[in-house]
Amino acid sequence: MNLQLQIFIAFFRSGILGFGGGPTTIPLVHKEVVTNYEWMTDEEFSDVISIGNTLPGPIGTKMAGYIGYRVGGWLGLITALIATVIPTVILMIVLLSTLKQFSESKFVSGMTNGVIPIVAVMMGVLTWDFMKKAKTSLGLKIASLIFILSFIAIALLNIHPGIVIAVLLVLALALPVKGADAS
Repeated sequence: MNLQLQIFIAFFRSGILGFGGGPTTIPLVHKEVVTNYEWMTDEEFSDVISIGNTLPGPIGTKMAGYIGYRVGGWLGLITALIATVIPTVILMIVLLSTLKQFSESKFVSGMTNGVIPIVAVMMGVLTWDFMKKAKTSLGLKIASLIFILSFIAIALLNIHPGIVIAVLLVLALALPVKGADAS
């Protein structure tokens, strides 16, 4: 199958199934990019998320742009961006015109409320996968410490996630790497 078509299918599928915006598409993009097409490893994908979260704008389009460019060059970037945005445009036109008629319906309200737990589970599974990988690469103590401090900073102190990620990136660059030669 043509590479550009594969890029389009991967990001279109993620875009059409990712109900609720950018964060809900992350596990879907991960499945396409890491599992289905094997364009990246888990570590490379988590780097894309980290860098994408430090930049302004929607995470879905940032990931699509970078991954599309990395896999298929400039044409891949454009293909991935179009494939990511088109489902949203189509669904907004169709759903908004339809939902306006049924906005007071209990069915529409229930449907929206029913999707929230599914998104929470998808994000939880992705978090669990990243924690397992962090445990093996950083060790349980350091991974847990980073998790707890990040949670406190973001959830309790209301520090923007981009700032937390930037601080962690600076620390990762500044601190010595285990097992690296001192030469």
